[in-house]
Amino acid sequence: MTGPPTPLPPDEPSRPARPRLAGMQWRRAVVCVLGMLTLVGAAACTTPPSPTQPPSAAALTTGPDPAPATTSALPGLIRPPATAGAPTPSARVHLTAAGDYGATAATGGVLRALGASGSDAHFALGDLSYGSPGGEASWCSFVTSRLGVGFPFELLAGNHESDGSNGSIDRFAACLPNRLGGAVGQYAHQYYVDLPRSTPLVRVVLVSPGLTFPDGTWSYAEGSARYAWTADAIDGARRAGIRWVVVAMHEPCLSMGRYGCSSGPDLQHLLVSKRVDLVLSGHEHLYQRTKQLREGAGCARVTVGSYSPACVADADTSMVAGAGTVFATVGTGGVALRQVATADPERGYFAAASGTGSKPTYGFADLRVTSDELRYSFVRGAGGGFTDSWVLRRTPSL
Repeated sequence: MTGPPTPLPPDEPSRPARPRLAGMQWRRAVVCVLGMLTLVGAAACTTPPSPTQPPSAAALTTGPDPAPATTSALPGLIRPPATAGAPTPSARVHLTAAGDYGATAATGGVLRALGASGSDAHFALGDLSYGSPGGEASWCSFVTSRLGVGFPFELLAGNHESDGSNGSIDRFAACLPNRLGGAVGQYAHQYYVDLPRSTPLVRVVLVSPGLTFPDGTWSYAEGSARYAWTADAIDGARRAGIRWVVVAMHEPCLSMGRYGCSSGPDLQHLLVSKRVDLVLSGHEHLYQRTKQLREGAGCARVTVGSYSPACVADADTSMVAGAGTVFATVGTGGVALRQVATADPERGYFAAASGTGSKPTYGFADLRVTSDELRYSFVRGAGGGFTDSWVLRRTPSL
């Protein structure tokens, strides 16, 4: 555990101006106005006003008034976004994600690379400062000094801040609030958002299985309210005609790291059985990415602690969307990396990995999403030269 966040060394300057398309430059100015709004405590997601936003910003934050949708109500629930309809052929969105940051020189490198990427929004997958309680605002400033106050740096709790041991997730959420319109749920805890908002291509569903909050440890076991909420969020995206579903959580299930399936096998089964396109996580201080996994004939269930070739739908880097689920752990946000357990019994499920002793590289997942493709790459921020990239392609009938 480290102390409170500290600035980068003198030879690590603050993030330079971000290279942006003209529309992206407009968005920075507009969203910075929204950055003056601050959430208090574990506030629900908010929908910022956007009548003066240019098209690039409006693509993420505006759209028609939400229509009624069937969801399982939980504390913090707000109105759902509108039905997507058919996305325009030119619609696209650029998202990034990583977890396990700290406030190191490597963290600074990751944030600078993120700022240069042109990402429309970033999802922080938990374990933020690793500092002492009370230092939340300092860490938020560490982030915003490199990305700008208004950049959508969207939070999800990790085990280091859900229970307050390294700061409070509610206080982090107050200084890095939700910047995306139309989000549904309890920001930084359990919520989803459709992007771009007006003609959504992707629903990002963020959940907190296995984490301990002040009200107890959150279970996503089959039959629980949170399991049902997650299933409804996935099914609702499909009913709305949203092309892609990405789920994010802090703790993974399958892993070649030091932890077991703390997020729970029931949730993993739900995600694979519903053929969620991509599942992102952190927690393990390394990078690992599975092949495309499936359940069905020959594979009743992807079982934790073993490997079955019948559960692999595709092992290469060009995959058919809807055939299965890819899991990626991106615990490479800046905290010290750990070794990949190459002898792990689940090793056969994985297609790529990096950690101590194996091209240790800090960075983030980069998703370029259109109606027909989800292109994924691991983008380096510091350290070695590890790379990973693959693509999901949707056939016209899917």
